[in-house]
Amino acid sequence: MGLFSFLKNAGTKLFKKKEEEADPATIEAVREENMKAMLDAVTALELDLKDFYLDLEGDKVTVFGEAASQADKEKVILAVGNTEGIATVDDRMTVAKPEPEAKFYEVKKGDSLSKIAKEFYGDAMKYPTIFEANKPMLKDPNLIYPGQMLRIPPIEA
Repeated sequence: MGLFSFLKNAGTKLFKKKEEEADPATIEAVREENMKAMLDAVTALELDLKDFYLDLEGDKVTVFGEAASQADKEKVILAVGNTEGIATVDDRMTVAKPEPEAKFYEVKKGDSLSKIAKEFYGDAMKYPTIFEANKPMLKDPNLIYPGQMLRIPPIEA
C-alpha cells in the first residue's frame, strides 16, 4: 500500500472531459463519467479482483479491493496511473496471496524494453519478462513512451 506518482500529462486518454473544463453544475457528472471510464478500463484487463472500486478526486485516484496476486494489484495501479490527467494513485488494496513486490520504472526518452532489461537484470534479452509483466496494458514491446510507468518483476530464481 502506498501513494504512487505518475506523469499527469502522459498516458491513455480515457477521459472525454476534464473536471476543470466543466462548469460547476456538471463537475460531479464529469467525475462520475471519468470514474466509470477508469473502472471499465480496469475491468477490461480481466484481472482477478474482489470488491474492487475506485474514487477519483481531481488528479488522484484511490483504489480499493482485494487482488488475487501482487501482479494483479500492481497492474491495477499502473492501469489507472498511466491515464492522462492522473498524477497519483493511492493504493488501499490488499493481496490474497502476498508475493514480493515488483519495482516500478518510469520510461525515459530513448528507452526500450531491452535497455530497461539490461539495467535491471543485466541481460537485454530478458525484455520479454518486462513485456509479459505489463500485459495486457502493453500490446507491443516496441510501443512504450516517456513518462509511462512499467512493472519490473523480481528475477525468479
